Amino acid sequence: MSESAIKSNGTSKGMNIHARRTLSYIVLILLSFLCLIWFYILLINATRSNAELGRGFTVIPGKWLLTNWNNLRSGTLPIMNGMMNSIIVASLSAALNVYFSCMTAYAIHAYNFKGKNAVFTFILMIMMIPTQVTALGFISFMGKLGLMDSFIPLIVPSIAAPVVFFYMKQYMDSNLPLSLLEAARIDGCGEFRTFNSIVIPLMKPAIAVEAIFTFVASWNNYFTPALILSTDKKKTLPILIAQLRAADWLKFDMGQVYVMIAFSIFPVIVVYLFLSKYIVGGVTAGGVKE
Repeated sequence: MSESAIKSNGTSKGMNIHARRTLSYIVLILLSFLCLIWFYILLINATRSNAELGRGFTVIPGKWLLTNWNNLRSGTLPIMNGMMNSIIVASLSAALNVYFSCMTAYAIHAYNFKGKNAVFTFILMIMMIPTQVTALGFISFMGKLGLMDSFIPLIVPSIAAPVVFFYMKQYMDSNLPLSLLEAARIDGCGEFRTFNSIVIPLMKPAIAVEAIFTFVASWNNYFTPALILSTDKKKTLPILIAQLRAADWLKFDMGQVYVMIAFSIFPVIVVYLFLSKYIVGGVTAGGVKE
């Protein structure tokens, strides 16, 4: 092959790589725009009055943000209590969920015992059961235990999370070598110390991902809290938002609804920003093989 042909071939490959990279950037920008435009619409609508919202959407912010917030605060709904309730339930649910799911996955990954495959299959089968199917039995059981209108039924059952367990197990299979655990045992490290000092740090990326998903799922959960909680001061934000939207025609104010929704998403954004560094670190560490 002549030198000119080699240069031409190299130039064409470089152009193809440049074109693919440009196309990737365009697609990523488009997807980012589609993901963020809804937050922009939410924030814009939170600054407008109910009458302005009825006339349609505009890209220019309104002047009713503080008025909507003050009207919301002066209403009958305990907004700040709802925020604290949601933070308590979502935070504890996420912490217990990822810790015990990781511990269960560690037991299946690190030990060989009779019935191991059966236990793993049984846990996966539980994933197929929708929450709505067991809701009536769950509510009846909580009533017999005297736990209605409390946070315990919203937090403790989150320990059993088959989906999170499955993700942790798959992550351990590819990123947690058994030789590392054997070395820790030879050095005299106990099982709980091995799990807390070796396994948990290695699992930080997976824990961060599942903590975000679990926190958001618990934060947005309306179905179970609506069945369990009856006192206004114990209700979470999704229930209060639904009550605000269900107000009668004379009291309904869509501006307040948008302000409350915008108010409710800030903790989720904070949690994501706090845990995102572990996700990025996990992606980088994933390129290093044993």
